[in-house]
Amino acid sequence: MMKSLTELDDDIVRSMAIGAVFPDFGGKINCIDFHRKDDLLVTSSEDDSVRLYDILNAKLLKTTYHKKHGADRICFTHHPSSVICSSRYNVNSNGESLRYLSMYDNRCLRYFKGHKESFQGILRLRGRPTVAYDQQGLVFAVAMEGGAIKLFDSRSYDKGPFDTFLVGGDTAEVFDIKFSNDGKSMLLTTTSNNIYVLDAYGGEKRCGYSLEPSPNKDIEATFTPDGQYVVSGSGDGTLHAWSVNRKNEVANWNSHIGVASCIKWAPRRVMFAAAASNVLTFWIPNNSNAETGPMDTETEHHPQ
Repeated sequence: MMKSLTELDDDIVRSMAIGAVFPDFGGKINCIDFHRKDDLLVTSSEDDSVRLYDILNAKLLKTTYHKKHGADRICFTHHPSSVICSSRYNVNSNGESLRYLSMYDNRCLRYFKGHKESFQGILRLRGRPTVAYDQQGLVFAVAMEGGAIKLFDSRSYDKGPFDTFLVGGDTAEVFDIKFSNDGKSMLLTTTSNNIYVLDAYGGEKRCGYSLEPSPNKDIEATFTPDGQYVVSGSGDGTLHAWSVNRKNEVANWNSHIGVASCIKWAPRRVMFAAAASNVLTFWIPNNSNAETGPMDTETEHHPQ
């Protein structure tokens, strides 16, 4: 079996290499997501496809197409066969902007339409805000124009933010926020090609990294499950890993697929997935001690 996640160290992170390649997408990959408890990965693409993968065996399990609504952002629900997918088309106030999909039988279980009036709640903010919840769903962070990060209690958000952070001197737009699994850190990626890790309680900057420019393309970064490392693509087509505590670069690799705009580390495995344009790659340890199992690091996987 693929190596289970116990404790990562620099040597394991440095050993990561491409274990599988899926090159048959008909358009840019918009989003990827791992299930938190099952060994599954889902992708959405500009070819209107949603694809489900078995990450243990590097196998494409199912592809569905959504020509009417398209497939933009996507994430698993608690159930391994159900996903939430945002639409690319017909997303005005009367459109079905979110869909609750069953990958088991290719059904839409429910549509969610956009709302201009109060639904669960509306926060009216300047610019195009970016939002992320912590793993417990108790706190959410909102990045606003000017570099401000505001924290809200999800149970009493109407009382306003309980804390506001500023990312030291960088007023670029934050287009991605992630909380670490333990809720102690926040990972911010900005349009000025900078990555920051902030203390989620006090807002202090724990570390920051600069990437090569990536014109007209946002680059995603990801925490490892233990929150000790950050992995990201860069505008020159390389991938990088940094230690959060020591603030140094641990590894860099040639992605072999161009600028990786989507990247996520698997919750329970020594593995991450990276996508650039229309190619998806799985990365696993490549050394004599790694139990890589059925994922052959020399084999290119072409899904059927």
